[in-house]
Formats: sequence, C-alpha cells, structure tokens
Amino acid sequence: MKGKLVIVLILIILCVCLPLMNGCATSAQTGAAIGGIGGAVIGAVTGGGGGLVVGGLIGAGGGYVVGNEMEK
Repeated sequence: MKGKLVIVLILIILCVCLPLMNGCATSAQTGAAIGGIGGAVIGAVTGGGGGLVVGGLIGAGGGYVVGNEMEK
C-alpha cells in the first residue's frame, strides 16, 4: 500500500511540475528536470527511499546529457 501511495504522489507532483518545466532556459535543463523526475520514480519503485535519491541523480545527469546533445 505504501508503494502505491509513493507512486501516486510522484505522479501528482509530475503533473503539476511538467508545465512549469517549459520555462527552462535550455534543452539541457529541461532534459535534466524530466530525467530527474523519471529516475526518481523508477528508483522509488525499485529501491525505496534510497533508490529515489540515486535514481533522481542518475536520471538528471542522463537527461542533461541528452538535452545538451539535442541543442547541438
């Protein structure tokens, strides 16, 4: 039950934050934000609280790299 609550809360936060991410200055920043949220969701589902942090950091780094390459 707790896992489902975490997923629902993350989805609500995602739905609220995605429109605000369009104000990011570059594609790299937008990619980092989207990657961070996606990584946090995957980390929370697979690894709990510690996985949330690690997944968010890895996702943000990956998203930044992809967004940066999209700008070139």
